[in-house]
Amino acid sequence: MRNLFAFIRRYSVLLFFLVLEIVCISLLVSYNKFHQAAYMDAAGEITGSIQTQYAGVEHYFNLKKENADLRRKLNELQNRLPENFQGADTSQRIMTDSIPADTTGELRRYLYMDALVVNNSISLPNNYITLHRGSKQGVEPKMVVVGPNGVVGVVLDVTENFSTVMSMLHKQSRISARLKKTGESGRIEWDGVTPNRVQLRDIPKSVKLNNGDTVLTSQYSDFPSGIMIGIVEKIVPEQSSNNYLIQVRTSTDFSRLQNVFVVKNLQRNEQKELEQRLQQKKK
Repeated sequence: MRNLFAFIRRYSVLLFFLVLEIVCISLLVSYNKFHQAAYMDAAGEITGSIQTQYAGVEHYFNLKKENADLRRKLNELQNRLPENFQGADTSQRIMTDSIPADTTGELRRYLYMDALVVNNSISLPNNYITLHRGSKQGVEPKMVVVGPNGVVGVVLDVTENFSTVMSMLHKQSRISARLKKTGESGRIEWDGVTPNRVQLRDIPKSVKLNNGDTVLTSQYSDFPSGIMIGIVEKIVPEQSSNNYLIQVRTSTDFSRLQNVFVVKNLQRNEQKELEQRLQQKKK
């Protein structure tokens, strides 16, 4: 208490001035409509700003709570899935991709099986991906792998419940591709330098193309035709040939791969057998 009195005594002049200032402002606002309106505008602006900031903070913490609730509910639903009570995932997600056989129905050509990425590299000259899908679930070598946004790679080897995939970011990867706009076919390679950048070769200089053109898998590929590969980013005429060297930005972000599809070509063996017969006849 003694300290309080000492403080008041020491700053009595300043405190008296502040009290008079408040009284004067109050009288000015109360009896002058112009100043009253100005005061109300200023007060409303300040109050509104404070309320907006408060609402933003409150909304932020509410969003965190809502996200936590969603994650909890999603986790509960995920734990109820039948796949969680088996060894490896044996479900198959089938996507419509077929060719007509006759008037009675359709003959399926491609079967899509979803798979979880459990290992993935992107910084090596030759990159590989490991999937939690294996021979028990029908995965075989040479099956192709696609993601939600496009081409991923080709299955190299399998065990009962896992498979290794040669990523498109592999120096030995070769994928038959075509330009969506012109239909011109070429091949996709990777130079081992920049992830998410591949090279399209064998496109003649006579072909008209521009940055931003779309590159898809061709009908000559093991992949289903028309799967997205990427977008043309840079066009360089090769000095040693009549072709372009085209840099393509991949549609697949390999650094964020989580879920993919292993694609089984149900007619592949039939096609290969017929082509082998032709080769034998040529001999």
